[in-house]
Amino acid sequence: MPAGTARALGGLALGGVGALAWASLVEVRWYALREVTVPVLPAGEAPLRVLHLADLHLVPGQRRKVDWVRDLASLDADLVIDTGDNWAHLGAMGPLLHALEPHLAKPGAFVMGSNDYVAPVPKNPGRYLLPDSRGTRRQTPTELPWRELAARFRGAGWKDLTNRRDVLDVAGRRVSLVGVDDAHLDQDRFPEAGGTDDARTGATPVDLHLGVTHAPYRRVLDAMHADDADLVIAGHTHGGQLAVPFYGALVTNCDLDRGRAKGLHGWPGARPDRSGGDGSTWLHVSAGLGTSPYAPVRFACRPEATLITLVAR
Repeated sequence: MPAGTARALGGLALGGVGALAWASLVEVRWYALREVTVPVLPAGEAPLRVLHLADLHLVPGQRRKVDWVRDLASLDADLVIDTGDNWAHLGAMGPLLHALEPHLAKPGAFVMGSNDYVAPVPKNPGRYLLPDSRGTRRQTPTELPWRELAARFRGAGWKDLTNRRDVLDVAGRRVSLVGVDDAHLDQDRFPEAGGTDDARTGATPVDLHLGVTHAPYRRVLDAMHADDADLVIAGHTHGGQLAVPFYGALVTNCDLDRGRAKGLHGWPGARPDRSGGDGSTWLHVSAGLGTSPYAPVRFACRPEATLITLVAR
């Protein structure tokens, strides 16, 4: 082998080792707070601050993540939305409740993801690079105590949006909500509009209508757009988890396009414009704060939580 070729291959190998070390030792723990502003409130209303938590995938021993999540309470958000995949281990109930304790004191709502129901199992990491990482299960997953977790959330006053609607009074505003169970498990059943559980049909007007889902599958986003949601909030994608600088996410782990793997976008179309009547709906997808314990890497996609400031149109 020519010396130049050998040096080039050696350089590539060294670069690969360095990238893997960065992704598994540094970036996966380099938590970021994102901030976005969304003009969805009626004219003249004061801003409303929403903390979006997604995909903690908490396991015992992640003390830094627990402390970082707890510290988000210093933002003093008006509303907390949790879009699921909170944990990934049978022993994570205590640390998870400790992490969320200050946020459970706030008005909130939640849906669950697949890893709230069962713990992840080892699988080929290459499956994460497929458009849809689901496959035939070769192992029986461990069921997590999700019923107790949901009961804890509801007991604190958070609204359970598992295929249902609800309403919250938040900072002097009336907020209607609609949510679905995890579409990645095909458990989503969109609740019918206009019924007695739809706050928009009551005598008291609502100021805001939010859609909440764990996995932003197109069928769910289409249903929430048709339901006139002002903003849809989702997680699940991990922002692609592995991204290429100046290119973006490689996959979304659902049928959402790569361009919307994380951040604030419109659905459908490029940008929302509800004032025009036929515009799209605002969509926020969080890259989330964790990973599967069997693929603990992130590259060019820092773990994150988001402070969403809602302002008047």
